[in-house]
Amino acid sequence: MFTKNNKITLLMAAAVFFSQTVVADDPASDENLAEMVLIPAGSFIMGSNKIEESNKKGEFGNNKPWYMDEHPQHKETLPAYHIDKYEVTNGEYKSFVATAHVVPPEHWLDTGYIVALKLNKVKSADTKVLRRVVTKVFKLDVDARMLKREKLLALIDERLEAIALLPVTHVSWGAANAFCKHVGKRLPTEKEWEKAARGSNGLEFPWGAEWEKAMSNSGSESWKDGVAPVGSYEGDRSPYGVFDLAGNVTEWVADWYEAYPESDYDSKLFGHTSRVGRGAAWGGSGHYALHLFQRGAYRHNLDPTMMYNDVGFRCVAGLNEQPIPKKKQVGQSPATAPFEQMIQAG
Repeated sequence: MFTKNNKITLLMAAAVFFSQTVVADDPASDENLAEMVLIPAGSFIMGSNKIEESNKKGEFGNNKPWYMDEHPQHKETLPAYHIDKYEVTNGEYKSFVATAHVVPPEHWLDTGYIVALKLNKVKSADTKVLRRVVTKVFKLDVDARMLKREKLLALIDERLEAIALLPVTHVSWGAANAFCKHVGKRLPTEKEWEKAARGSNGLEFPWGAEWEKAMSNSGSESWKDGVAPVGSYEGDRSPYGVFDLAGNVTEWVADWYEAYPESDYDSKLFGHTSRVGRGAAWGGSGHYALHLFQRGAYRHNLDPTMMYNDVGFRCVAGLNEQPIPKKKQVGQSPATAPFEQMIQAG
């Protein structure tokens, strides 16, 4: 097992080891926009006037009264903008780690996705090392002792492809903000996120006014990694065609956790201490709470320095903000540290 100190050392080494990848511009200047959804200009309903009458918030460990920070329901108007159709994935974040010299999410050591950053090095390793990658790094439930090289490589590729499609988690607000800036975008504001989720008429959930079972990944179904591949739930699709706004992972947005204008509710939690998270996540503390969190108006107050296992993000771009074209790998630098050291630490 990795100790905390070992994880920090390995992650720092990985940031240097993997950031030397050579990249080239993709000639398609609008490629990033292809995976974004245009939200038209106009007004929409934001917030709610709901009141908690059952006094159940304490049963789920909530540190604030339900609904009150959503008050008052009001109209807002926004210019048109683009928002990511899906949550940012591990695969997309991998490119950021490799090109921007940033530390990978810590849990990539636990899931084995750290291997994706130097796949050429892994594939050149001998069969004995590959067996350790399969059993010690990826922790696959297979007897690898007699598996041949081709099968081992196939297992590694299959697992990496699966993890790449999951939303990236264990990233702080600052890391999410940095990623969006790196690709020429930015984190959405609360207004932009809520309009994308609820449409112009302020739907309670992305799919409609009433909660429905199995419409999103919010704890009632089981996935190997907790999170589901982005876009897995056709039901969790907003009126504009944006996926996973009610489930999978809670998402960082740009705003500090503060009262809405004209709100008569005050809280010691308001201020420049917590950032807002929007949307429900795959984990939860009970069906009642999960339904509440899935609502498009719900506001989480989160410590921006923390890295949560169920918090990720997506980005937006205004019409006058041109996303940077995606980059593709064309080669990798020689290793500056032995990959085997990372395997043996597992």
